[in-house]
Amino acid sequence: MYPVVGPGRLISFMQSRGLSPRRSLGQNFLVDANIARKIAEEARLRPEDVVVEIGPGLGALTLQLAGRAKMVVALEIDRGLLRALEEILGDRPEVRLVEGDALKADFDGLVEEALGLQDGGRLPDYKVVANLPYYITSPLLVRLLEGGFHIREMLLMLQAEVARRLVAPPGGKEYGALTLLVQYYARAAIVMHVPRTVFYPRPEVDSVVVRLEVHRRPPVEVGDRDFFFRVIRAAFGQRRKTLANALRSLVGTRGPVEEALAAAGIDPSRRGETLSLEEFAGLSRCLQACMGRR
Repeated sequence: MYPVVGPGRLISFMQSRGLSPRRSLGQNFLVDANIARKIAEEARLRPEDVVVEIGPGLGALTLQLAGRAKMVVALEIDRGLLRALEEILGDRPEVRLVEGDALKADFDGLVEEALGLQDGGRLPDYKVVANLPYYITSPLLVRLLEGGFHIREMLLMLQAEVARRLVAPPGGKEYGALTLLVQYYARAAIVMHVPRTVFYPRPEVDSVVVRLEVHRRPPVEVGDRDFFFRVIRAAFGQRRKTLANALRSLVGTRGPVEEALAAAGIDPSRRGETLSLEEFAGLSRCLQACMGRR
C-alpha cells in the first residue's frame, strides 16, 4: 500500500479507520517522506542488517528502513495502529509487525523469532531505530543499554532537550547521571535536527536524532558496576552539594569519602557535575576500596 505521509493523507487515513493520536502514548506521527528518508540514511544500513524499530507509527520510516535492510522488526504497543500497519505493510515480507511494550520486550527474542533461528542458531548483532516519546525516554534508554542485548547501534529521535543531555560535556546543567550512563555504554553524537513541523500532531518542541554506537567493552574500569552507578546517582542527587557532602548519603560517614577523594586526587569541594567519566570510575574504585578496609 502507499505510504501514509503528509498531514492531510494521514488524518484522512486515521479518521476512516476510527483512529486518533493517543496523547497518553506520546504519539506524534512523522508525515514528511523526505525526513523519513534522511533518517533511514543515517541508520547506515547494509543489505544483511536486521533492525528493530520501536514505535513505527504508521510506517513512514518503516518503509524506508525496509528498503535498505534484510529485516525490520517493528514493535508497536497500540493495537489499533498495528492493524493499520498490517494494512500498509502487509505485502512486505521483510517487515515483521509485533505488538508489545518496549519497556518489557525481549529484543533478542524478537529478532530470533523474526529470523526463525533454532536452538544454537547464531543471533546477529542488530540495530535499533526509534522515535521515543518523552515519558519513556530515560527508562527505555536504561533498558536498551543495560539489558545485555545484541544491539550494535541505535538511532534515536528524541526531544532536543533530552538529546543535549546525552552529549553534554562536564560542567553544565545538562550534564548528569544519564549522560554518564550513555558514555559508559556507547558513543553518542547528534546527527540530525528535526523540526516540529514534520509531525502530526505538531509537538511543542523540536526533535534531534542521536546515534549511539555501543561499546564492545566499557571505556573505563569500574570494578563493581552497580556501585559505580550508585556513586554517580549520589553525586547528582543534590547537585548543589559538594562531593564530600553528597557521597555521605551513600556511605553514611565522612571518613571513607574523604579518604577516597584524596586517593583519587579529587578536590572534595568539587560538585558531581564537574567530574568526567574517568574521574567517576577512579573515585568509585577508591571509595569501594576504602569502605572495604573498614
